[in-house]
Amino acid sequence: METNANPDAPDLKIPVPRGPVPDVPRRERAAAVEMTVDGRAVAVPAGATLLDACRQAGVETPTLCYLENLTPVNVCRVCVVELEGSRTLVPACSRKAEAGMSVRTDSERVRLSRRMVLEFLASATDVSTAPELRGYMTEYGAAPDRYGNGSERAATVAQPVKIDNDLYIRDYSKCILCYKCVEACGEDAQNTFAIAVAGRGFDAEISTEYDVPLTESACVYCGNCIGVCPTGALMSKTERDMREAGSWDEARQERTDTICPYCGVGCTLTVHTQEKRIVKVSSPLDQEVTRGHLCIKGRFGWQFVQNIDGGQSPGDERAASENDA
Repeated sequence: METNANPDAPDLKIPVPRGPVPDVPRRERAAAVEMTVDGRAVAVPAGATLLDACRQAGVETPTLCYLENLTPVNVCRVCVVELEGSRTLVPACSRKAEAGMSVRTDSERVRLSRRMVLEFLASATDVSTAPELRGYMTEYGAAPDRYGNGSERAATVAQPVKIDNDLYIRDYSKCILCYKCVEACGEDAQNTFAIAVAGRGFDAEISTEYDVPLTESACVYCGNCIGVCPTGALMSKTERDMREAGSWDEARQERTDTICPYCGVGCTLTVHTQEKRIVKVSSPLDQEVTRGHLCIKGRFGWQFVQNIDGGQSPGDERAASENDA
């Protein structure tokens, strides 16, 4: 019987020997930078910041505009430290550590600077939903009333709340211009660039292009700006409605990590529940997949889980109206 088999073909019954396994290149460890923080010797990797050195030394350094998943923009100046040999105080969040540096984090000069920054911020904005900032004020003895009657008469606080969609509100009376929302909407996360800083000096404010409503802007409602806002200037409508009703209570809320069910990316969600109902969804900063950021479905698409009483969520109402049309 004639066969068309190739005589030069390998015999499939004989296993093919394994080839050499390539060596994984070893990562060279960054050289350690030795310096002192408040008289204590610390060693941090090359490229680390003074804030990293302070944290390694166990020193709590206040921050407002800094977040691990965003590029430092150096605008709040609450994290300043005293660097030996430097004429001015330096921002710990962005200044790179160098060998032989000696910094002081709790000198009278540092405390005075931080106290004045906090007083300026609290005298011009509503900090009622900024517990971290108010904690810093207590720690440093900030008294914003000495610049007038506090935030009640400030022009910043006089502006109305912007409510132009069903998902989140913008209350710029609470905005301290930390730029976090701009960074999250830009290259650091979403790359949508729906918001930016408009104006200069006292007229500077966070705004959409041409100050149009969010519904007419490039916003994709991912809510990453909400996730990074430190003062509640950007807040989910669900949370604001509960705060207005007096039912929002973080002390009674439980947090549970789970995986987002919408797609195959595998984003980790932190589900915030109060009285066995979901009230908020966030994402951990230390997750490699999300680094704290989510899309519109992950952050806001949880109403279906508890829509069992016949009521409709805002998203359901919008879908129903579109179907009727």
